[in-house]
Amino acid sequence: MTEPANVEQFWRQPPWAGAKPKYRLGLSPIPLENWFTQPITSAVLKHKQQMLNQQYSNVVAVSEDHGGLGAQRELSSFLTAADEFTDPIANMALSVDDDLCIMQATGEQRLVAGCVCSPSYWNLQGKIGKPLRHIHGPVISMNEKIGDPIERFINRAPLLQPFERINWFIHGDSQRWHPVEEPLPQTPVATWHIRSERETLCRYSDEHLLFTINTRFQPLAAIVDYPQAQADLRATLMNLDTDEVDYFGGPDKCEMLIGYLESLL
Repeated sequence: MTEPANVEQFWRQPPWAGAKPKYRLGLSPIPLENWFTQPITSAVLKHKQQMLNQQYSNVVAVSEDHGGLGAQRELSSFLTAADEFTDPIANMALSVDDDLCIMQATGEQRLVAGCVCSPSYWNLQGKIGKPLRHIHGPVISMNEKIGDPIERFINRAPLLQPFERINWFIHGDSQRWHPVEEPLPQTPVATWHIRSERETLCRYSDEHLLFTINTRFQPLAAIVDYPQAQADLRATLMNLDTDEVDYFGGPDKCEMLIGYLESLL
């Protein structure tokens, strides 16, 4: 969950503030010392250990055909970890809150290694070894809006300069493990949760880049105290295109959310 000290900050400046489009690049440079938040929180550590012990093959993947082992060794210069699991990336993931994905920084920009214990509507095993453009394939308009820009960005990314953005979703619960789209929640909208993801990109070698995902939650009901957040979220949802609506959870889900927000006016 999000730390209490950050609750007010989140709602005063939510990731959709200003009715920003849901799917956009939105990367900003940050100091190298802010790349990770350490040490890992006890709740996230417990979740990761459980997933690694019970579903290792679902949360860890390495593409040996595309240099996944060497890419992990390079990353170990920046993240230290105990020798608990076979794959270095699993051990490194236990030292930070973030899920970790290593991408090629050149060529087809393939996903070569990952440890993802908190996915939102995607599965690491289905993405490993694939080029970035194929990873975004399920949402056609997403590729059109951020596919080319992110590929160009990665090609030009400076060494050891991390960049940050905040992604977000709305789920019927605060569970971390959502590898596939959830059915339309049958619970009242006021009980749903905002799932925000602090994502970073950092080219850590000439050949490889690390993509990180730090997942946090806020109860949607807290929005009642923030009229501007309500208005901006409603506008953002109403501006989703058909592909984005489907990826977000379908038209019924969006209509329920918009209806809830309008009931607060």
